[in-house]
Amino acid sequence: MEAGTGWTSDDANTKNGLSLPANRHGNLKTASSDQNLSNILLQIKSSKTPAVINYGATWCGVCSQILPAFCKLSDSFPKFSFVYADIDECPETTQHIRYTPTFHFYRDGERVDEMFGAGEERLHDRLWLHS
Repeated sequence: MEAGTGWTSDDANTKNGLSLPANRHGNLKTASSDQNLSNILLQIKSSKTPAVINYGATWCGVCSQILPAFCKLSDSFPKFSFVYADIDECPETTQHIRYTPTFHFYRDGERVDEMFGAGEERLHDRLWLHS
């Protein structure tokens, strides 16, 4: 874990049995607690870097299916910040999430889009749109 940020950028992250594949660009992070996610959201809101947050859960089959594609897309969009947040590990900061997976897209510090459900092509298209 990087000092003070609450973000992890290991070559292979494991979250509650979900294995996050290696990321060549280091732009794939994991929120591990409410405080970590709060810090990440503050960083996103004060940054000009486009970002996407994948809100998921280990018990969600659809989340498990889209996670490898999410990780793969992080290599295709190196200028994006990619964040995975498990709603069970961040219950306070994710209480507004009603469906898993939910993706929030940020540009210039503002949330500009939201996508519910999976679909690698849909996710790719949204990333391309907001890059």
